[in-house]
Amino acid sequence: MEEQVLAVGDIIVGIDIGTSKVSLVIGEVNNFNQIEVICTASHRCKGIQKGKIVNENEIASCINKLIKEAETDASLKINSAYVTIPGKYITIVQNSISKEAKDKFAGISAKDVVSTIMQAKDIDVPEGKQIIDIVENQFILENGKKVSDPIGNLSGSFTLKAQVILAEKEYMRQLASIFRKANLDIDGLVPVTLAQRSLALDTNELNDNVMLLDIGAGNTDIGVFEGSNFVYTNTIALGGDNITKDIAVVLNISEEEADKLKKQYGLALKSFIDNDNEILLTTYKEDEGKKVIRSSELIAVMEARIEEIFSLVNRDITTQGIKPRINNVILTGQGIANINKSDVAGKIILNIPVKIATGRLISIVRPEYRTAYSLVRYVASRPFAKTVGSSIDSDSEEGFFKTLLERVKEFFYS
Repeated sequence: MEEQVLAVGDIIVGIDIGTSKVSLVIGEVNNFNQIEVICTASHRCKGIQKGKIVNENEIASCINKLIKEAETDASLKINSAYVTIPGKYITIVQNSISKEAKDKFAGISAKDVVSTIMQAKDIDVPEGKQIIDIVENQFILENGKKVSDPIGNLSGSFTLKAQVILAEKEYMRQLASIFRKANLDIDGLVPVTLAQRSLALDTNELNDNVMLLDIGAGNTDIGVFEGSNFVYTNTIALGGDNITKDIAVVLNISEEEADKLKKQYGLALKSFIDNDNEILLTTYKEDEGKKVIRSSELIAVMEARIEEIFSLVNRDITTQGIKPRINNVILTGQGIANINKSDVAGKIILNIPVKIATGRLISIVRPEYRTAYSLVRYVASRPFAKTVGSSIDSDSEEGFFKTLLERVKEFFYS
């Protein structure tokens, strides 16, 4: 796959609103086509539960704190940011547009390409949804050659294969309300797994039919890709926090101790236990606060919940009819990061090869900032976008609001 040319000089602010925290990454695109991270910040936040926004004020207040922290650290005034959106609020429509080049002797021009992208968004948008993104997946020249950038090619016509990304208006309305309270504009919305694709997948996987599973604290995001074609995304409202809560409830201990044990004995399958040690529970809520159990009892609780997460994913992709086309499953996310053999558990239930993400970029950024960083990276590598930078200045105190749709139009096509 060809390396994208990034938008040199642009400063991009990315915010990932997760189920346990809100994270921010500010990146500047340098002359070496890399993202220089100017600032990172993260705050615990419980404003989202089971994939739904339950407390707008809490999320707005978290974003506010992050922005103030970042503005102090980076000596910038931040007026806008890009934001992740979970797969459950996304619908993907495949579209194909064929176009004559305006002047076939001069080659395909940037204008030809941009007008084709504009045309790709002319679809019947279902009630309650709105276009947030056009992903240019592939261009096919009249001789059948497939290219990622057709500009300059001497071809009388070309076909654009694109994905039109739609989001639920109600969720967008909630996000707009949150960002208004935080006094920020939204530059654009990007599905979690679409942002993560270039970070989590290695070179071979980028050309393969893969399912990316991002298991977070309270959500598991599914993204299915056939090469560069974004086929399907959804969210299962379960994650690593559910495993912790199960341990706390079943063993009758505090969530703090449950989380510690999960990290210490992290194993997804009882069959891999080497020695079934005794564990002293220190926050046990009966018998004067102490109890001894076997590690197999703890691991049985983890195994049951991990099995459920993979089973729900399996049911979802089977119902959608896309399971037979998936060759490999790639696991990422903090919800499962400390649990060994979770890939083996996944393979047993999904019956597809499963591996932990090894994308060459994944090791360069701390786990809690991975999604926000991959969002910044995704935005920076947008082809054919006139400008992708967030609105930043050093002195202006006044941010101003545009509607999301205006921002999106300006971002892609102006």
